[in-house]
Amino acid sequence: MSAEAVGRHGFKLGLSVYPQETSWEAMIEVVRRADELGYDSLWTWDHLLGIGRSGRQSVFEAWTTVAAWAATTSRAMLGLLVCANTLRNPGLIAKSAVTVDHISGGRFVLGLGAAYRELEHQAHGIEFGSGFGERLAWLEESVEVVKKLLAGETVTSALGGRYRFAEASHLPPPARGPGTIPVLIPGGGERKTLRILARLGDLWHVRGTPDTLSHKIELLRGYCDDAERSLDEIEFITGNPVIIRDDPVEAEAVYASVLRRNGQTRGGSGIERAAGELLFGPPEVIAEAWRPFLDLGFRYMIVDFASPYDRETLERLPEVRDLLAV
Repeated sequence: MSAEAVGRHGFKLGLSVYPQETSWEAMIEVVRRADELGYDSLWTWDHLLGIGRSGRQSVFEAWTTVAAWAATTSRAMLGLLVCANTLRNPGLIAKSAVTVDHISGGRFVLGLGAAYRELEHQAHGIEFGSGFGERLAWLEESVEVVKKLLAGETVTSALGGRYRFAEASHLPPPARGPGTIPVLIPGGGERKTLRILARLGDLWHVRGTPDTLSHKIELLRGYCDDAERSLDEIEFITGNPVIIRDDPVEAEAVYASVLRRNGQTRGGSGIERAAGELLFGPPEVIAEAWRPFLDLGFRYMIVDFASPYDRETLERLPEVRDLLAV
């Protein structure tokens, strides 16, 4: 990503608020407080079953959750990280996106992914496809339809695809006009995902070490050349679960309580250098761990934030943004 593009995007801090093993009151309190604190974006994920204990957890539905957030916040961008494409028809996804966009006053970002949890598909009788390759083909077709509908175009399906549309068109357009809802594509699959991103994505969310991400950026650059797009048109996003504490022993105890609540296990310890793995310490330590990613063009960090929501981390994360914004 060029220096010009980095300057345009600035440094942004987002929060991915897990909608599981929590009360609505606790979750909405976090969202409102994050909006007050000036977080740039607020996200939640899209699952019908929880992501631990074989799905035996309480979890809120994604689209109704983000719509309620839209009505109770005023400044942060809002999005799903990400909407599971397999769960809904792309026409419904486009209509839902525009509705939430209007509720929020034009603050919605549409994240769309191929889906990966077979269990929740089996439990609800939803087709999961023959494998990830087929689901990526469905995703690409879906994103094409969604973007056309968001741009105000009329959609009729070509023969041979998964979806069937006959002169479908939508009103109203997005709150800021046709085609103004950005689309986020997640993942780093080198043969298909990056190609889809290069053709259709506005934002990219991915995890990995600086070395692996540097390699993927170069592949993405080639796919962008093939699609006759500039790499600078895509905003890079990564991030970690973070616990902010001056005392590392206390940080470990806080994270252990999060894992217990969510039925998850610890995957590593200490200050990890790969995006997606736990970071803990004071704001200065988190900032230093993120700097190598900024050097690659990742000027947007989204922090995983699971219940029980840690108030100190919530309050102090903006200090990290301040350290990295200079």
